[in-house]
Amino acid sequence: MQPRSPTDAPKVELRTYVYIDSLQPQLASYMATASQGFLPKPSDSCLWLEVSPGMAIHRLTDIALKAAPVHLGGQIVERAFGSMAIHSRDQASVQESADIVLRWLNTTAASRQKVRVAWHEIIRGINPDHAVLINRQNRKGSMVLPGQSIFILETEPAGNIIFAANEAEKASHITLVEAHAVGAFGRLTLAGREADIETAAAAAIGAIERLNAQAD
Repeated sequence: MQPRSPTDAPKVELRTYVYIDSLQPQLASYMATASQGFLPKPSDSCLWLEVSPGMAIHRLTDIALKAAPVHLGGQIVERAFGSMAIHSRDQASVQESADIVLRWLNTTAASRQKVRVAWHEIIRGINPDHAVLINRQNRKGSMVLPGQSIFILETEPAGNIIFAANEAEKASHITLVEAHAVGAFGRLTLAGREADIETAAAAAIGAIERLNAQAD
């Protein structure tokens, strides 16, 4: 059976379209802990795509992998949403693959859903009991140390949290505790010194604002 053409394709909603030119070391390592496919490495170029309905991600993954020499870091099919992450050392390969997926969808990156920040907050001088509980709940990232400050961010759609995490790590010397990018909401937790956390928080919020500025 031949693939459907863009005009024949069922209606697919582009929820998240995040292109990252260079994955930061902590985020690349965090993504690798949950990767079902080829492990991303620091400095890889990466595309995170999320669509609805969820099953549509299979066709888009097939198109992306056949379009250019990229690796599949992960594919998640949920009841309502589907996500994939592709990556490569070569930025041009990821961009080419992404462009062909967008052409098949007959859309542009600017058509992605605008990001809603559901929650953001800095908690200063975290209590030891609180730190231990966070660390027990989040085994993929690094640990929060008692007395550190933390920044928490929740976004909808979920996948945009990846861009916020990467920009925060670029901007400041922080510890990445969680960057959960699937499901209805994405959640980011960063830890560090108070001044570093304030810088990282501003970078994360600024990243979301830039995504919204680029959307229709």
